[in-house]
Amino acid sequence: QVQLVESGGGLVQAGGSLRLSCAASGSIFSINNMGWYRQVPGKERELVAVIVRAGTMIYAPFVKGRFTISRDNAKNTVYLQMNSLKPEDTAVYYCAASLESYPGDRADDYWGQGTQVTVSS
Repeated sequence: QVQLVESGGGLVQAGGSLRLSCAASGSIFSINNMGWYRQVPGKERELVAVIVRAGTMIYAPFVKGRFTISRDNAKNTVYLQMNSLKPEDTAVYYCAASLESYPGDRADDYWGQGTQVTVSS
């Protein structure tokens, strides 16, 4: 059993900042990729940022230097620092992780429950 629990969402004015956190717990041997996605009603879920275990980071073009993803492997936690937020960043943000529960296991994908981020103009 693996759980991803997000925190840090909320309401912020345009230009403000929020920091999202996502902690993975349960039967975890090794976490490969960890990332953040977002979704608004009526649209598909889209990638925001992903970070691999070695530290390589990939960002969606709309991030444009405003967001920073990081991870603490000792805590099985991934963070998303969001600065210069815009109203169009309003969405439910989901944490995702690709991990192995035991040695030799295949990697499976897990998702958090989502946290609402609302940016007012």
